[in-house]
Amino acid sequence: MPETIAVMQPAGTKQRPYEIWSMYSKRGQKKIIITAWRYPGISPIRDEIPIPADIISELKSEGILK
Repeated sequence: MPETIAVMQPAGTKQRPYEIWSMYSKRGQKKIIITAWRYPGISPIRDEIPIPADIISELKSEGILK
């Protein structure tokens, strides 16, 4: 989603860890919260997701990527 930022903050204890996730968008000086949720546990570390070249090209042509 263009113009959207996702952030995460670890929380909980060592015995019961969780993460707080939030997605927001900036509108001028305001931040509009789109969604927020609690993820139980710790997110797994994953390999980078391969993005096909045609998708990257389209995102660049629309000014979403540089």
